[in-house]
Amino acid sequence: MLARTIITLVLLATATASAGVGPRVVVGPGTYRPVFPTSPGEATVAVPAFQLDVVPVTNGEFLAFVKANAPWQRGRVKAVRADADYLAHWAGPLTLGPHAPAKAPVVRVSWFAAKAYCAWRGGRLPTEREWELAAQASATARDGTDEPGWQAQILAWYAAQTPEVLPAVGQGAPNAWGVRELHGLVWEWVYDFGAALVASDDRERGDADRAKYCGAGAALARDPRQYATFMRLAFRSSLQARYTTPNLGFRCAADVPRPEQER
Repeated sequence: MLARTIITLVLLATATASAGVGPRVVVGPGTYRPVFPTSPGEATVAVPAFQLDVVPVTNGEFLAFVKANAPWQRGRVKAVRADADYLAHWAGPLTLGPHAPAKAPVVRVSWFAAKAYCAWRGGRLPTEREWELAAQASATARDGTDEPGWQAQILAWYAAQTPEVLPAVGQGAPNAWGVRELHGLVWEWVYDFGAALVASDDRERGDADRAKYCGAGAALARDPRQYATFMRLAFRSSLQARYTTPNLGFRCAADVPRPEQER
């Protein structure tokens, strides 16, 4: 059974790569230590295995999406689903131009647009806990949070100025899961992007399509020393789903299909 499962996962990654988009790898199962536990006794959270893109979605990949889906083109997308800066760095609605190289990560996309793109690809946005599980891995360990200098390295990137033209994806070293550039390139949307710091539990509102706002503070943190993670949560929770920024992109996730004998 184990051998068949491993073969299935390898075939999944290969098929995704051959479909004209970046490859995915399987992350997890694993244990994530939330900065903001949902209850006093929640020290760790078990995260089931899932698939995650190795690199962020690129301008070239997103261009293919908007060409196939006219309502998501700049100038056509509804104002409630993207603000006025949506894809503003592109030369035109269907033209990338010098400020948006094809292999650079797409930015200035709203949560709605990212969610629609992932659905178009047959996937979804990763949940916050899935993303954080993958992101807590260093190059050598699946949990690098206690490695000397690991948090400092992430914070150094947070402090750096975003370049006018972003570099191509895939240049960073893979982490222990085989995922690249969860740190050091762009911030990334997640499905429940404001879940950790919302003032009210709008995770029960259905599709998370409503605005989310920052509502809590560091006093609730399990480990205030985890500055890097706290900054991500605070940034995500300050967003509304229609917002776009020049350093915010995304990558897609997907469920791991169960082996036939378990269905």
